[in-house]
Amino acid sequence: MSKPYKKYLHSPADLQTTYEAIRAGFVALALEKNRRATPYVALARALKTAATQAKKPKDLLRLMDIRPALIAAAGVSDKAAQHLQEQDKMEAITGLIRNYLEPAGANFVEELVFRFLLTRGDTLGGSMRNLGGFMAQCKLSRCVISFLRISNRQTFWLNSDNDVWSPLPSDDAGIETKLRGLHWEKNRKHRTLIYNLKVPLVNNNIDLCLFNREPRLITKATKSDAKSYIALGELKGGIDPAGADEHWKTARTALVRITDAFRKHDACPQTFFIGAAIEAQMAREIWAMLENNTLTHAANLTVDNHMDAIAEWLCSL
Repeated sequence: MSKPYKKYLHSPADLQTTYEAIRAGFVALALEKNRRATPYVALARALKTAATQAKKPKDLLRLMDIRPALIAAAGVSDKAAQHLQEQDKMEAITGLIRNYLEPAGANFVEELVFRFLLTRGDTLGGSMRNLGGFMAQCKLSRCVISFLRISNRQTFWLNSDNDVWSPLPSDDAGIETKLRGLHWEKNRKHRTLIYNLKVPLVNNNIDLCLFNREPRLITKATKSDAKSYIALGELKGGIDPAGADEHWKTARTALVRITDAFRKHDACPQTFFIGAAIEAQMAREIWAMLENNTLTHAANLTVDNHMDAIAEWLCSL
């Protein structure tokens, strides 16, 4: 049986991420971080305008509209604020005024804004930690959607906001940012791709699961049925070479665990790996797994023809 990856991979070197791709990846991340930071900058400007009504720091206590911002500037996150009583929040605000705003003198409004941005920066940083994974998922989704479109297959998508399946609209610009799954038919057989799903047979979350069932039949029992799975894969979107080896170790462990767990149920679903930062040693290990059939397919996320090929392969299964 021919090996699908042979269409575009001829050696481990073909999997390795180039310097140019790493540089482009870092630039893309920086641009996305700036885009996501824009609302926080706007909030800080609004806070500055509202806070200038106060003649001195203690006057801020009378400005009820900015109370949530004062709590944030005091270092209390939104999550923490949900667990605090009003008196605790007030204590945090008065501590902010006494210890930091009053010593700042006439510059207390600027001090308030700076401290507000520090807390909001932590919030933004938390959402950034898996930004690479999110962008990788979006790229793969767009590639798969494109192949489904050109083959004129009726497609349904799973909205991550409300967990509802709907027909894919004709104008699907930006839909990949909210997409958690896709469903289509191949030769009158159902195919459903779902992201980030806990697979009971492995007792772990798997990045990508392709089922031979329609969405409404993917139940708890279905997820425990080894014969329901066609393919399972790991997707690692981090572009930083410093973390590449750690990401690959996590993915390799997951892929081996998948193979071992399904073998116990006399099942052998296809497995695949997609990574953004693939170093030389990683590439050799991935290649070896492809050659000895412990891995079915692999692709470098930064190489467009790799992504097109693996998307076409997924749609053909």
